[in-house]
Amino acid sequence: METTGCGTAIVTPFRADGSIDEAALKALVNWQIESGIDFLVACGSTGEAATLDEDEWLTTVSLVVETAAGRVPVWAGCTHNNTRTLVRLASKLKQIRGLGAVLSANPYYNKPSQEGQFQHFLALAQTVAPLPVVIYNIPGRTGVNLDPATVVRLAEAAANIQAIKESSGKLPQVAELVHLLPSGFKVFSGDDNMALGSIGVGGSGLVSVASNEIPAEMSRMIHAALSNNWAEARALESRYAKLIDANFWDSNPCPVKTVLSLMGRCTDHVRLPLVPPPATTRQRLEQVAGELGLLKH
Repeated sequence: METTGCGTAIVTPFRADGSIDEAALKALVNWQIESGIDFLVACGSTGEAATLDEDEWLTTVSLVVETAAGRVPVWAGCTHNNTRTLVRLASKLKQIRGLGAVLSANPYYNKPSQEGQFQHFLALAQTVAPLPVVIYNIPGRTGVNLDPATVVRLAEAAANIQAIKESSGKLPQVAELVHLLPSGFKVFSGDDNMALGSIGVGGSGLVSVASNEIPAEMSRMIHAALSNNWAEARALESRYAKLIDANFWDSNPCPVKTVLSLMGRCTDHVRLPLVPPPATTRQRLEQVAGELGLLKH
């Protein structure tokens, strides 16, 4: 996989009636690419994939790929805790021409062993080959950690498993992945506030939430770090640290959708069981966005 840099785990905009706002999604994709983002992730956690119907999921991924039109790679989120269902869904992605990779998180709720996770991700890789697979390790949401040794086994077992989005929040684990895996295997931070530390130990970039709101700035921060321009990278992180933190004052992507609505980019509608942040949180988000000059005038 050649992809490095900053990618956006893009939100899925909804209309007031709960349907997907395709026009808003296309506008977001174009704005992201024009702002210098390196790749896009459609239908990840931030894209509320868990509450999209199967047809909506496939349509959303297709729309992002179609709108990107080869300007940047697009990864499709495809996660399930039933391996048979995951394989069935993933096979549908092969019909989307121009898709760059499949991103898949640990099976949630089941709490499988390392061997169970190995077989789960291997089945996915074999189904979508030769399309690249990016493993997504996010134990805070799934209840299980994917050990670095298991990632090494997967990289050796399937040539198309080429990257990991690492969201364990543990810098020593990021470093271990970088040290154990072959040089061509990419390790991306899945946490905005861990990005500079991850790149510092050899990571390849970031899959970002904050870049939904500030794509140019997050991209500049990541590119600066990858170029060893740490003064600029740290200055940008310091400037936007409060926004990065604010995006998790409520369940993701509720705060980021609130900020995007204040920016005039899309509505703040989310799907149950998520609900918009309470009024007090919204006021705090508006203050942070206002201080950074992000509000629509």
